[in-house]
Amino acid sequence: MEEPKSIYVKQNYGKIVFHIKEIMDKKNITRNTLARLIDVRFEVADKWYKGEIERMDIDVLTRICYVLDCEVSDLIEYVR
Repeated sequence: MEEPKSIYVKQNYGKIVFHIKEIMDKKNITRNTLARLIDVRFEVADKWYKGEIERMDIDVLTRICYVLDCEVSDLIEYVR
């Protein structure tokens, strides 16, 4: 029988990759503009842009999808 997956055992369980930078660059949207359009501080928009999110705020993610006119799956990818 296969042992259940656990995060308590040190292993490579993959990572989340953000594609917000690519989408913003393609649409010519700066971090300042994104911050203003989604009503957050520049530091918050900057963390999303750099993919340095520690905790995800679903409301902010929803606003990003609305402003960038994209789906969540366009912004975030799970890589094993």
